[in-house]
Amino acid sequence: MTLGTDGGRGTPVIDIQFDKPGRRYEPGDLLTVQFRIGGVALDAVSAVETSVAWYTEGKGEEDLSVHRFERITNRDALKAACDGGGFETRLPPSPLTYEGVIVKIRWCVRVRVFQAGGRDYVSEHVFDVGSLPPARALTTPEGAP
Repeated sequence: MTLGTDGGRGTPVIDIQFDKPGRRYEPGDLLTVQFRIGGVALDAVSAVETSVAWYTEGKGEEDLSVHRFERITNRDALKAACDGGGFETRLPPSPLTYEGVIVKIRWCVRVRVFQAGGRDYVSEHVFDVGSLPPARALTTPEGAP
């Protein structure tokens, strides 16, 4: 594991790799993710969490739903995760990624590293589920009421 400039207690660098270069998946596809955590010594890491979630952005309240979650605290499992962890999950039939005018639905993979002492760092990477075209704002013809 790469050590930071302060004896390994630096800011983690989290690299995430998707199994599909375009990060575009269909409902029911198997999402496979590999990750590596560097920039911090293993003894400075108290836990690693991985998740796959979707959330909304836009007007009104924002929603969040976690599809897959794992928290790793066992020392041997932490070492394996930091050196090159990964997971896979079958994507559900919905919701699909949506680029609406008022509301957007986004899917993401998050890897969160908790350091001894209470600091945590999150790396979030979006991906698409489905292939809905982006919504367009309605326009009214000139002269229309």
